[in-house]
Amino acid sequence: MGSRVVLPVVAAAIAICSFPASAGPPYQTDDPEPTDLGHWEIYNFIDVDGRHGDLDGAAGLDVNYGAAKQLQLTATLPIAFDHDSDSGWRGGRGDLELGAKYRFLHDETQGWQAAIFPRVILPTAARDSGGNRARLLLPLWAQKDIGKTSIFGGGGYEINPGSGNRDFWEVGMAVSHDFTAKLQLGAEAYWQSVDVRGGSSKSGVDVGLIRDLGRPYALLLAAGPSFSGGQTSYHAYAALALHF
Repeated sequence: MGSRVVLPVVAAAIAICSFPASAGPPYQTDDPEPTDLGHWEIYNFIDVDGRHGDLDGAAGLDVNYGAAKQLQLTATLPIAFDHDSDSGWRGGRGDLELGAKYRFLHDETQGWQAAIFPRVILPTAARDSGGNRARLLLPLWAQKDIGKTSIFGGGGYEINPGSGNRDFWEVGMAVSHDFTAKLQLGAEAYWQSVDVRGGSSKSGVDVGLIRDLGRPYALLLAAGPSFSGGQTSYHAYAALALHF
């Protein structure tokens, strides 16, 4: 999935009886909403990009903790895998991601939120399953809530050192709506600039859902096409979320 799988290492509060209009997983576009103070959010996820028989993905845990008021600490613990017609299946540990989301704006009256979410991606992956240098993502995310609808988006700049690599920008915009107390549907569009010399920018769209399975579980799904260098591939994400 390029030099960065925009893994969904984000927050989505799972309420006791229903979901509020919230952002984050299962979308690649992030959101400014931190995990509630003293609570945990754990996403058992799988995230895949593919074209024909070639696949590139990761599976593992996204772990979020509400460490202080307006502050979320995040760790992503992935297993990376890929498949192509020449070498078949390969897999191994992926790059560890650590982040801290700080919400500096929360206007409940007007429905506005904004946060910074710096993240470091460490080169912990098995050979050929990730990067060989630490990377740093510096994003800004904002959200507007209108009743049961949330509009959220933003983006950031990733410092992407290493032979042949280029620093790059990524942006996204999404909308989600609570259709019932247990079902939320949404869609997003995203874009990433070139991250390797001689490469191409990438854009795509996803549609997603969150289905409340009863406290403390929820099912999250998203999928859609992406476009790069004149070729079309497909992205899919699934997770079982646990909130406590």
